[in-house]
Amino acid sequence: MVARIYRPARTAMQSGQAKTHSWRLDFEPEAPRTVEPLMGYTSSTDMRQQVRLAFDTKEEAIAYAERNVLAYQVFEDEQPKRRIAAYSDNFRFNRVGAWTH
Repeated sequence: MVARIYRPARTAMQSGQAKTHSWRLDFEPEAPRTVEPLMGYTSSTDMRQQVRLAFDTKEEAIAYAERNVLAYQVFEDEQPKRRIAAYSDNFRFNRVGAWTH
């Protein structure tokens, strides 16, 4: 049983950084999902797949995995490389580029 420790990415509907500061511990699925033939429901016999734990720091998540003797993988998040700019910078007097419409 392998546990994944990661920081969740923001959703597609989210422009801010809310709910991206905590770390998650999820378990990898052990058993494949099966389709129930009569109704077509998807089910699984693996109950650990439903467990999702949240931690404030990466070190707390690693300590939990080591305390409970869980094999784990840590996935570091990549911070987006972007320049913070204000809308008023478009009309600045000492602007580098030419101002066009």
